[in-house]
Formats: sequence, C-alpha cells, structure tokens
Amino acid sequence: MPYLIAVSLLWAFSFGLIKGRLTGLDPSAVATVRLALAALVFLPVFRPRKLARPAALSFAAIGAIQFGAMYILYLAAFRYLQAFEIAMFTIFTPIYVVMLDAALEKRIARSALVATALAVVGAAVLQWRSGLSANGLVGFFLMQGSNLCFAAGQVGYQRLRRHVTNTTDAQLFAWLYIGGLAATLLASLFSTDWTVFVPTGDQWLTLVYLGLLASGLGFFGWNLGATKVNAGTLAVFNNLKIPLAVAVSLIVFGEEADPAKLIVSSVFMLAAVLIAKRDPIASPPGSTS
Repeated sequence: MPYLIAVSLLWAFSFGLIKGRLTGLDPSAVATVRLALAALVFLPVFRPRKLARPAALSFAAIGAIQFGAMYILYLAAFRYLQAFEIAMFTIFTPIYVVMLDAALEKRIARSALVATALAVVGAAVLQWRSGLSANGLVGFFLMQGSNLCFAAGQVGYQRLRRHVTNTTDAQLFAWLYIGGLAATLLASLFSTDWTVFVPTGDQWLTLVYLGLLASGLGFFGWNLGATKVNAGTLAVFNNLKIPLAVAVSLIVFGEEADPAKLIVSSVFMLAAVLIAKRDPIASPPGSTS
C-alpha cells in the first residue's frame, strides 16, 4: 500500500501542472513524449533476452492497453467533455477493477464490492456536477473505455506478474512502456502535426517531470503496488487521487474547492480502505526492484 499512497501523491501534482503549463500543445504528442521519456527510465535495466518472447509480447500488450489505448481514448474524450466532466467520469475505474478480477477468479468478495461502492461515492461527492455537454454521451463512453483499459492493465499485470520469477519489475516495465509508446506513436502519426509541436522551455521541464516521474516512476510504482494488495484496496486507490488532487490544488496551486466536500470524500475513502483490507491478499511475487 505505501507504493499506491506515494504514487497517488505524485499524481495529485500532475493535474495542476498539466492545466497550468501544457495548454495549447497537441494532446497526442504530449502522450507520446510522456511515454517515450517513461521508457527511457527503464532502458538501463532492459534485458530483452531474459524474458521469453510470449511473455514479453504479453507485457507489451498490457502496456499498449493500460497506457497506450487508455491515453488515446482519454485524450479523444476531451473533444466532447469539459475538464471537470473528464475527472468526474474516472470514478468508475474501481468498478472495472473489481469486476474484472471477479470474472477471472469466478467469485466476488463482498468486502471488495462494499469498498468499491464507498470509493465511488467518495469520489462522486467531490466531483459531481449536474448536466452534460451536448456531446457528453460520446465523451462518457470514451472515458469508460479509457477507464476499462487502465483497470484491465492493472489486473492483467497483477496476475501475469505472479507467473514470472526470473526477472524484476523494472525489467518488465520496459516492455510495458514499449507497448504503450507504440500505441500512442501510431495514433499520433494520424492526428499530430509534429512540425508545429514546439514546447517552450517551461513546457519541456513539465513534460520531463510528467514523463520521468508521473508516467515513468509513477506507473511503475502503481503496478508494483498492485501486486501487493487485494483487488478491493487497488480499486479504492484508483479514486484516492481525486481528493488528494483537490488538496494539492488548494494548498499549492491556489485553486478553489469545497472544503466540506473534500472532508466528506476523505471519510468515504478512509472507510473504503479499511473495509478493502479485510479481503485476503494474494501472494505477491518474490522478485521486485
């Protein structure tokens, strides 16, 4: 759980940075640069011959789904939704985490369902706004596709990692980022005019932070943490970033939020974590880095 807490804090700062410094840059190009930088983090420990080709392709496919497809659908949703609507519709990710895990295990833990419900309510208290924009339904389904991709990647990595014992998580993550980068790069070739992608110095610094830390170390820490907790706890932490992001916006970036909603949301999140921990934890893999 410490990994998930640390990454949630790291990601909480990303919202303000993206909003304040990357306005005007092509989102597909931003996603590609972020994943390219993230892949660079793990190239020094990349050992392509150490992993059998079927396993390597499986991890690359997980990365293409969790990082690549997730970003593509997420960015496409911005054509139809406002920013607060995007944030609001991410609250459904925990449902997909628990349901995917239950489908694979052919069972469902009541504690996981209760924890997921509390997490969704807690995030909804903070994020709910009335009404949708004209094309909101299209954006809603794009966001659910994005949420499903992120959830599927977490569950897939958690399960596949248990069967790989001859390598480290850092070495495996190079394959995930290669898969994610391939997906976003392919999409950008059809949607991005790279000749006009000219970030300023501050924007490059922000991209480096987002690529190396938020995407690189952040996603690595998140998936590593996913191998050490049960599905209910993992589902809860998918929404923990929302009240944390609001707190950071209030304290660091000087934005406005409803303190009462933040407190109520935090109470729901804490209750969800406590309930989720009642579900037996799966045995974590023995090799990490």
